[in-house]
Amino acid sequence: MATAVASTSASGLPPATDVNATWNFLAEGIEVMMTRLQEGMSHKRYMELYTVAYNYCTSSRMTQSSADGSSMRSGANLMGADLYHNLVLYFQHHLKTVRKGAENLTDEALIKYYASEWDRYTEGANFVHRLFTYLNRHWVRREKDEGRKNIYTVYTLALTQWRDHMFKHVKSKARLTNALLKQIERQRNGDVIETSLIKKVVDSMVSLGLDENESTKQNLDVYRGEFEKHFLQATQVYYSQESDAFVAENSVVDYMKKAETRLKEEEDRVELYLHQSTRAKLIGACETVLVRGHAPMLWDEFQTLLDADKKEDLFRTYSLLFRIPEGLEPLREKFEINVKKAGQEAVAKVVGTGSESVDPVQYVTALLDVHARSHALVLASFRGEAGFLASLDKACRDFMNRNKATGTSASKSPELLAMYADGMLRKSNKSSEEASLEEGLDQVMIVFKYIEDKDVFQKFYSKMLAKRLVNFSSASDDAEASMISKLKEACGFEYTNKLQRMFTDMGLSKELNDHFKETSSEKSDVDFYALVLANGFWPLTAPASEFSIPTELLPTYTRFERYYGAKHSGRKLTWLWHMCKNELKTDYLKQKHIFHTSTYQSAVLLQFNASDKLTFSEIQGATRLNDQALKPVLNALVKMKVLLQDEDTYDINEGFQSKRMRVMLNVPMKSEQKAESNDVMKTVDEDRKMLLQATIVRVMKARKQLKHAQLIQEVVQQVQSRFQPRIPDIKKAIDQLLDKEYIERVEGQKDLYQYLA
Repeated sequence: MATAVASTSASGLPPATDVNATWNFLAEGIEVMMTRLQEGMSHKRYMELYTVAYNYCTSSRMTQSSADGSSMRSGANLMGADLYHNLVLYFQHHLKTVRKGAENLTDEALIKYYASEWDRYTEGANFVHRLFTYLNRHWVRREKDEGRKNIYTVYTLALTQWRDHMFKHVKSKARLTNALLKQIERQRNGDVIETSLIKKVVDSMVSLGLDENESTKQNLDVYRGEFEKHFLQATQVYYSQESDAFVAENSVVDYMKKAETRLKEEEDRVELYLHQSTRAKLIGACETVLVRGHAPMLWDEFQTLLDADKKEDLFRTYSLLFRIPEGLEPLREKFEINVKKAGQEAVAKVVGTGSESVDPVQYVTALLDVHARSHALVLASFRGEAGFLASLDKACRDFMNRNKATGTSASKSPELLAMYADGMLRKSNKSSEEASLEEGLDQVMIVFKYIEDKDVFQKFYSKMLAKRLVNFSSASDDAEASMISKLKEACGFEYTNKLQRMFTDMGLSKELNDHFKETSSEKSDVDFYALVLANGFWPLTAPASEFSIPTELLPTYTRFERYYGAKHSGRKLTWLWHMCKNELKTDYLKQKHIFHTSTYQSAVLLQFNASDKLTFSEIQGATRLNDQALKPVLNALVKMKVLLQDEDTYDINEGFQSKRMRVMLNVPMKSEQKAESNDVMKTVDEDRKMLLQATIVRVMKARKQLKHAQLIQEVVQQVQSRFQPRIPDIKKAIDQLLDKEYIERVEGQKDLYQYLA
């Protein structure tokens, strides 16, 4: 007969095979950890507890052999179920005591008690968890591997017990949630609360979200179901009531400041004690009430703020409405209308009562001022938002092309801009320093961006560039090159090809003149310089009148013709006498003067070397100029008081006086400038007809067949970078190509065209 095994070993620790003794020993230590941890526990005591738990889990029980009745050890069965069951019972018993302490508590007292007990419980559970490390690693893992449900590591087990035996009790009738919401409302009302307590309770809800299938994995079901849902509802109710009351008694601007403050407070609240996943939902709920709920009021106020140029309040409006998808579009529309109005008013001030003689500097400066102010507002108050920039572009494109100065003419703005650039690039420009010029050219490109008919600008700019080069009146070659580079970047190589070629011709002409002077054996009293310009690249036309070269100029002219013919066999020079200029020295006046004249003016004045008085017919016979060429020359000389007129007779004015030694007689008449403008527009119209036809052919060649509407759409898309085509002009170009048999209508389908190879 066997004797009983003693309940304690020689070391004072319970035998590993005695589950009751083992548990009783462990329970004393667990109770200290869970209730009196602040009293402390020696390392020796803790290690004894750890050893007892370890010994029990690694012990093997005696089992009876079924064959011969002998005893044998079985190490295949890991021990732990009894300890695990006892832990469950301990946690349940412990929590029953904790729960009783919360039964009569509400509001802030409940929160304080819950947070304090949660801290004590989880801290103790962490120590207990480490005490049963071997149990966690081996027995719990094996049970889970074998598919057993509701088996957890010790700390997770402690959390499940808290959830089922403590949290479910205090959450009944939303006791705990209501207590939290009351504290949060107090804080919103300006009271000081212990946010750390709120955080502990909220964090406990996050911790209690346990995945039943994966014990190490958390979910937010408890947090969302027991707190977040109710918190978001309470938030909407609170801010709905507050915002309605505030709006009734305060200004819109004050409301926006209040809304900004509240939104910032809610952002901070997330950091203080909420889970990060609540951020988007909380801010979204606040935006729904504070912004979307009062959006019409903010939209209406925006116009008032625009009119008063309240940049800070405009930014406040933008920042709030930016938060909702539909918030900004009404602002963009109002902003666009506002910019258009400002542009129209600025131009109207410049134009005054009539639009015939608009000063290009004042006009372009007015456009730039409106753009600069509006662009600065977009950057400062709307943070450069793409939609507002697009509205600014639309508004500028509208008022810069259609205003009081342009009337119904689409060519006026490009012409005035070209004149503005011309004045800037001339030597007469008072601020022609390189840095200032470059800045000015950048300003030109701002307006150029919005000009719809860029082909018109190209024609006028080309014409004016030609005059600057021919007259050697450019302020800076570098600035001219920079402007061409900017245009090339904006519109491509083809747009600036001819402009670049003009500069090439000027360089070649200099080399040609230098060589002519070096190789000429004959001396001349005339200082001569010829510009040889390639036909087709310069916007210059041949003279419309015959011309007899004055005898004073003939020898030099003949020598250069002979020289050029020998150097370039087969080339023919066409002399543009109406573009040439001369200097004449006077010796019939008391004070010496140098007249700057056109060649036609020189030819007329040189006739008076032989006679003091000449009739119109005599002058015309000597110069061979027709009436259209000669009359403006004589009128200009009479107007400048160089000649005196008596009906059809002209006499040199020996009493001519001028304070300047150099007198500019070659001043273009307004009638000449208007005629030039008309000529440019005729050229533009012809170029557009050819471009539309070429574009239609190119599109049809690529597509083979296209419907009428599709063809028009593609043509508009391809040419709108140069000008805004009119639909009737496109239709006319289509008809012309039908007549020329480049395309044809498909039989039986009037609106379908096909390309003819």
